[in-house]
Amino acid sequence: MSTSTSAPIYIRLASLDDLKALLVLEGKSFSGDRLSRRSFRHAITSSGTALFVAMRGEVELLGYALLHLRQGTRLARLYSLAVSPEARGLGIGKLLIQACEKKAVKKGKMLLRLEVSDVNHNAIALYQKMGYKEFGHYDAYYEDQTDAIRMQKRLRHAGDEQTTRAMPWLAQGTPFTCGPASLQMVLSSMHPDYQATPNDELEIWREATTIFMTSGHGGCHPMGLALAAKKRGLLADVWLSEEGPLFVDSVRNELKKTVITRVHENFVNQCEEEKVPLHYTAMPLAQLIEAFDEGALAIILISTYRMDGKKSPHWVVMSGYDEHCILVHDPDLDDDKKLPDDPPSPLDCQFVPIARDEFEKMSRFGQSRLQATVVLKTQ
Repeated sequence: MSTSTSAPIYIRLASLDDLKALLVLEGKSFSGDRLSRRSFRHAITSSGTALFVAMRGEVELLGYALLHLRQGTRLARLYSLAVSPEARGLGIGKLLIQACEKKAVKKGKMLLRLEVSDVNHNAIALYQKMGYKEFGHYDAYYEDQTDAIRMQKRLRHAGDEQTTRAMPWLAQGTPFTCGPASLQMVLSSMHPDYQATPNDELEIWREATTIFMTSGHGGCHPMGLALAAKKRGLLADVWLSEEGPLFVDSVRNELKKTVITRVHENFVNQCEEEKVPLHYTAMPLAQLIEAFDEGALAIILISTYRMDGKKSPHWVVMSGYDEHCILVHDPDLDDDKKLPDDPPSPLDCQFVPIARDEFEKMSRFGQSRLQATVVLKTQ
């Protein structure tokens, strides 16, 4: 049903009453990579997304824009944008994008990213006109095998420049190998001939694990990661805010406590033998940035609570910074819940901007506020 073309066009948040019209528009707009009814329903009801629709009058839906708001970060992503073929040329795409930008700013986001097909020249021109700049490329990204151009826009402090390091991104292969996957990213960046295989991911874990945690397999000790890095040709410094066995307070079983303590003491002895420097103090953020500028890369222990509500220790790699944010490569694909039928995307795990004050809170784990950083350099 259509209303008069003289009726005003306006933008509002979608409601469940829009589902039918949204599915019709999706079918008109895309031959593949379509959102399902379930995905639209999730986008309308989820606190981590905002779905805007462009309306003419009360009943004619002319377009939509779907925004993802990544919890715990300053990153937003324009996931999908569609305008009815009959309504193109009316500036609806621009209005929808502006609504997304305004929402992202209101939610404290500083950076808005998107992907667009490299053959969609009209969309690319619109994004460029609105201040979006290309910063990456993905081959055969869409179902029809066309390539995707990655673009981003600084929503605030547009004059700030980011300092980043080219780095391949790798997903952790298991729930307990974030540390090895992070180290593999660093190795791949610093030693281009290094082959980041699933077998070596597990081997690094075997070398670096604390063996036990509260439940399931243990994660990786910072000293263990440093020793594994040195074994593979890097120089490593370990910064720890406390001495003594790590994570031991997270287990109640006395045998587990004993094993964790023995593993820790063994790592200390190995670091002394291998001349891996141990600094029993938290590494200041200014010093971390200075090391990054000098060519080092750092693996940093964070708590994921502000990102997924879970109080879990998790390793990430610092991949850049600007005046307001620290950027990280996160090896965990599952920490940001997507639409029900949308597979996790590596795009949301690379150069993730986290406000500096938020990052300093994240990089303190547990009741003891443990801080652990492994700084890695080439020999």
